[in-house]
Amino acid sequence: MPMNYEYIALPDSAVPRAAMPVFQHLLDTYASESNKVISIWRCFDLPDMSFRPDPQSRPVIDIMKHQLLSERRFFAEFMGLPEPAPSQLLPASDIPQEYWMRMQQLAQPRLSHLAVKSETWWLEEMPFFDVVRQRIWIFWRRVLHTCHHRTQLTVYLRLMNKAVPPTYGPTSDVSWEGADPTQTIEAAGRKTKI
Repeated sequence: MPMNYEYIALPDSAVPRAAMPVFQHLLDTYASESNKVISIWRCFDLPDMSFRPDPQSRPVIDIMKHQLLSERRFFAEFMGLPEPAPSQLLPASDIPQEYWMRMQQLAQPRLSHLAVKSETWWLEEMPFFDVVRQRIWIFWRRVLHTCHHRTQLTVYLRLMNKAVPPTYGPTSDVSWEGADPTQTIEAAGRKTKI
């Protein structure tokens, strides 16, 4: 059985078809990863926004701000997509709902812009900090960067004794019939049954 998410910000029906089918997985992955970030962000309440597990750690609010700001930089500066001005990115208040809603608002037009891109565009080299990389490489670096910060906040939830929603599979808080996590040697050797 598939996972049942409490909230899906970007349903499959909102993900446009790529002009070149070979690049559809990029759109699907970006939508899926955005949904995962939003599902984690939805677990935080206003008093949680200042939480940090250690004085040297960043608080929840700073990680959310960084996510919004750095995604804009990756897509605008490094990939060359149209993006809102940096001054228009952050919500006016530190209310968690405004942050996850802003993440959703920013993700949808990116999907539309990426959907029409050609192979030549994806493979074009662009400046990336102090090196030059293909846009497709920059895109995957963005996805990995996003996963890193989502995982930070997943750990924060656990440290705050809050339920952790599923992102790639069941958690100790959420499971479902048919969930088949790989936690044993035997599970690693199973074959998928369809």
